Amino acid sequence: MRLEGDAIILRIFVGESDRWHGKPLYEAIVERARAEGLAGATVLRGIEGFGADSRMHTSRILRLSEDLPIVIEIVDRQSEIDRILPLLDEMIGEGLVTTERVHVVAYRSSQDNRPPMDQ
Repeated sequence: MRLEGDAIILRIFVGESDRWHGKPLYEAIVERARAEGLAGATVLRGIEGFGADSRMHTSRILRLSEDLPIVIEIVDRQSEIDRILPLLDEMIGEGLVTTERVHVVAYRSSQDNRPPMDQ
């Protein structure tokens, strides 16, 4: 897949303990994005945060949380992001979903046949 130029980054903020059909929600979202053929997804685990209920979630040793913040980032064309949003709406019960315009400079596979830069 070639993805360069204008695109959208979709950010999904959920809790680590959120589930979808018995599995972690973030895992289910990444699997769904892959099955739908999106360009890629990354899951980031936060060390501290709070959401709409203002309950603090932290990894500090004195306040161990089993529900740390999770951010899933997916970058693809606007049409692909628009297509997956209704699917995600079914999956996400509580959380925040945002989009932002980005400009993709490079998106390369390890299978690219380009020579290394130093040759």
